Amino acid sequence: MKRMVAALAVAVLGLTACGETSSPAVPGASKSGDLLADAPVAAAADILPGSTMEKIKQRGELIVGGSLDAPLLSQQNPATGEVEGFDADMGKALAKYIIGESKVKIVNSASETREALLANGTVDVVFQTYTITPERAEQVAFAGPYYTSGLTIAVKKGTTGITKPEDLDGKKVLAGANTPAIPAIEKLAPKAEIITFGTDPELMQALKQDRGVAYVQDETLLIANAQKDPSIEIVTKPFTSDPYGIGLKHGDEQFKTFVNAWLKKTQDAGLWQQIWKNSIGTVVTGDAPAPPQIGSVPGS
Repeated sequence: MKRMVAALAVAVLGLTACGETSSPAVPGASKSGDLLADAPVAAAADILPGSTMEKIKQRGELIVGGSLDAPLLSQQNPATGEVEGFDADMGKALAKYIIGESKVKIVNSASETREALLANGTVDVVFQTYTITPERAEQVAFAGPYYTSGLTIAVKKGTTGITKPEDLDGKKVLAGANTPAIPAIEKLAPKAEIITFGTDPELMQALKQDRGVAYVQDETLLIANAQKDPSIEIVTKPFTSDPYGIGLKHGDEQFKTFVNAWLKKTQDAGLWQQIWKNSIGTVVTGDAPAPPQIGSVPGS
């Protein structure tokens, strides 16, 4: 991913996580019950003979490259063993579409090996904040994008007067050193005083100590922070774009077309929005955002 997402991976122990590790595959059976009860199921005619879809259906589970420790996205519940969150439930919904049941197996992954996991067939798909880029699209196929993240703003709860990046003008603003947040702030709030630190914990501490009135960072990281620390809140939608795609084996156009058709159905049925509300939307205020247009970015 881009630098800010790479930083996120360090700070949230794999939130943007990447390739297979020594962690075993973990069943991802859903507690989402009611959420996925009416999820779309593919018509028999859509499961083409000899296709990837047919192989998955015959196997009886979808194998997903993903994370086990990404809050609100794909995190294993230590009490139940269930993997929960936005990415996790999207994987379960795709499994339901192919198999008729939301049976998944999560292979804990790392960024340097995701492409290999897809190429050698260890996983069927990757749901893991996998930013679509033209360079990556030379090695893997991307369905989607299915979600768009980007820079957003966190403040101490109760702070007023900041609802957009331009409101940062003339204020002390916290940002990670050498991250895309700095040029974004300089562009949108040129009179802001930017105060930088090297790590997310340092920036969170500085925000709580009032060394800056706001903290600009990738929304995904700030969502995780807000979940862990209720003294902060996110006050804007992302104002830059970081499109996440569903990683597929390169060259399998048949499966890509199938997955994109499923994604469109989940959006049209409102299921995508419900999954967002049950995960990311428990921290981010307001209604679910509009899903990104499928095929709308280079590499998708």
